[in-house]
Amino acid sequence: MTTPTTQAPASRAGAPTDAGLRRGVMSGPELAAQAIANIAPSAVIAFTAAGIYIGAGNGTMLSFVLATIVILSVGYCVAVFAKRHASAGSLYTYVAKGLGPFGAYLAGIALLVGCWGIAAGSLGGAVSYMNQFLVLMGVPAEGLGWSMALAIVLGGLATLFTIRGIRLSARVSLVLELVSVTIILILLVLALVWAGPNAWDPAQFSLEGVPFQGVAAGMVLGILGFVGFSSADALGREAKNPYTAIPRAIMWSAVTVGILYVFAAYTQIAILGEDLATAASPLEAIATQIGMPTWFAPILTFGVGASFFAVVVAPLNVVGRIIYVMGKEGVVAERFGRTHDRHLTPHRVLLVAGPAAIVLDLVLLAMGADPMEIVVWVDTYGTYGYMVAYALVAIACVVYTRREGMRNGLVWVCAVVAVVSMAYVFFANVWPVPAWPLNVIPYLFLATMIAALAWYLHLAKRRPEVLANIGNTETDALEGVG
Repeated sequence: MTTPTTQAPASRAGAPTDAGLRRGVMSGPELAAQAIANIAPSAVIAFTAAGIYIGAGNGTMLSFVLATIVILSVGYCVAVFAKRHASAGSLYTYVAKGLGPFGAYLAGIALLVGCWGIAAGSLGGAVSYMNQFLVLMGVPAEGLGWSMALAIVLGGLATLFTIRGIRLSARVSLVLELVSVTIILILLVLALVWAGPNAWDPAQFSLEGVPFQGVAAGMVLGILGFVGFSSADALGREAKNPYTAIPRAIMWSAVTVGILYVFAAYTQIAILGEDLATAASPLEAIATQIGMPTWFAPILTFGVGASFFAVVVAPLNVVGRIIYVMGKEGVVAERFGRTHDRHLTPHRVLLVAGPAAIVLDLVLLAMGADPMEIVVWVDTYGTYGYMVAYALVAIACVVYTRREGMRNGLVWVCAVVAVVSMAYVFFANVWPVPAWPLNVIPYLFLATMIAALAWYLHLAKRRPEVLANIGNTETDALEGVG
């Protein structure tokens, strides 16, 4: 096991004392909760299968299977690093081991874009579904004022949970996702029981007549349904036995969610058939078709809303820890490299990232955007970041294992699958050119990366010593009382 030798800049003589992150408090299930909450499987199940079915038809399950294989390929590359290095820096730290400071910096910025974008976009989903839940409960929660108030309250709660402690935020995410997934699984199982013998749909297991171009396009949507699956890797200091617990959490969360997606896709097609392509809300359509009581509608709506809220909380945890490490290394202001004296969380970062997500949603709502449009637009922006970060960590894994003299035949296979798939996903999101405003989002992402590159060049010119620190802050090099 690699022993880190580089000490973070914040621990040098004269540097302010840092309370540090809390050491060894996260159990395996809590790490898995962080990973699964970042994926938000319930929110994906609610919409993605229908989107894939339009193009892939009975090949929808195959799209999800292929997407799961791609994500497991990325996960294997991440796990190779996680077994030997524990850090709060996530992929930012891992990529440094293979591609050096510049590659690590690009991966770190891309991952920050991904995590923050998904958090801000999912806040719109939480607003939409909690708004619907209140209406179903008889509260007149319609109109712009209610949406903006919900954005402030839900975004504020998410920020509060992440600041109060990693265990609190992880447990909130775990409970919300368990409730959400349980509600949906109950509905899907009851639907299969209701269908009786008709629940068996052999056409979904036959490739006859399946449009493979549609399956490939559906795989893109399937991959997007996994973004954030590796987020447990940012909890290197806070995890118990991180060198084994984190790789397991990453791989098993991907496998579990992949199985859940395949089952949900099969059931939705078996019950709704061709109506799935036109259903505005497939889960509500299933509930109506099988005659669920009226009181189930608000429960289902709350479940999906809870999933969206969980995916606001989980990515903010990752944002906080990556910028915390960057603060340690001098990449950003040193004050961001210190934690709260009592809660031992990177509160300064979270007090910027959380409110920034709220402000973005408020601005878009004020401009007339529907909350679910915010999900699509801002999540798409974040997805570009994840794709770049995943491709970089796969390339870095090949370089790293070769340099370390490790057997890397499987690494090569996984890296090729990951990089080619990420490139295809990126291309599929920009061509054919999508409608406004999705057509400008790639350029917004590119502008973000160019601005970040300008800061890197500034550091290289004015503070070249910082570059040597990038990606070298591992768990055992962090000081603090935590």
